[in-house]
Amino acid sequence: MSDSPKAVSLVIPGRDCVETLRPCLNAVLPLLDGPHLQEIIFVDDGSVDGSGDLARELGVRVLMGPGKGAGFARNLGWRQCQSPLVWFVDSDCVSEPDALDLLMPLMATDEVAAVGGSYGNMRPDRILSCLIHEEIIARHLKMSKEVNFLATFNVLYRRDVLEQVGGFDPRFVKAQDAELAFRVGAEGHTLCFERRSQVKHFHLADMLRYFKVQRQQGYWRAWLYRAHPDHSSGDSYSNVLDHLQPPLGLAVTLGLIFPLFGPVGWGLETVLVTALLACQAPMTFRLIRRTGQLRYLAFAPMSAIRSAYRGVGFVHGIAAIVARRWFKPEQAEL
Repeated sequence: MSDSPKAVSLVIPGRDCVETLRPCLNAVLPLLDGPHLQEIIFVDDGSVDGSGDLARELGVRVLMGPGKGAGFARNLGWRQCQSPLVWFVDSDCVSEPDALDLLMPLMATDEVAAVGGSYGNMRPDRILSCLIHEEIIARHLKMSKEVNFLATFNVLYRRDVLEQVGGFDPRFVKAQDAELAFRVGAEGHTLCFERRSQVKHFHLADMLRYFKVQRQQGYWRAWLYRAHPDHSSGDSYSNVLDHLQPPLGLAVTLGLIFPLFGPVGWGLETVLVTALLACQAPMTFRLIRRTGQLRYLAFAPMSAIRSAYRGVGFVHGIAAIVARRWFKPEQAEL
């Protein structure tokens, strides 16, 4: 089935993404003349910047979403697809010409439910973008062919598997890609990873905006591990050390008041800060070794601060769980 001509539909969700959407679509439109891609669907999730109009101008099919988030938009898109395979690419990503070609061979086996790819960097001139990008690449280099986690910036799913599990859980504003992968894996399906398949990403370059997103990630990770506690100690992308850093970062933040209590307080906060920075050492050294650039020493303080933001978000998520403030009623049904 996956080897048949035009077996793939591409779904791109987006909201107010007009600045990145043009290069995103320009990169995939030529693939319609290739052997695999049958159609491109852009799901406009309540944009006010003309994103949908731009997609129409470029000849792309546009579906209008109600503004309920990327998960809802992706579900709206794949359910309108005409192909047995659904390729998801984010609206701030620019596909390499061979990205889809490299994913397709792994779908030749029916047991494989999905295969994901890796990243390139559209902002190599911005230090934060480079820090984000090189960390992701370092993690991808350690991932094996078979995985239990796939992200949605570049992933190919079987449509019938999406139907089987109900697609994305639209209640998850963040971590919805991991949540879907965990459910698909729990059904006994195989997930694969092909790092040679790449889409270049417009990684965030604004530090405050990035940390705000990381706080949101922390919040939704609390909900993710409530739903899938067996993955709380790590997955194909992250490990126990990664999952320990948010609470440690939060402890460092709360510990800023410790010095008020004298030398003992200073000592305790020093221990916490040292422990948090020590957690950054393995990845920092990997980035420097891989790139040969000392500027990646900046990863340690950036990641330490990020841990604090994630920790704050995680505690917020736990508090919401305890208070049973689950999801809004209109978002409850898949």
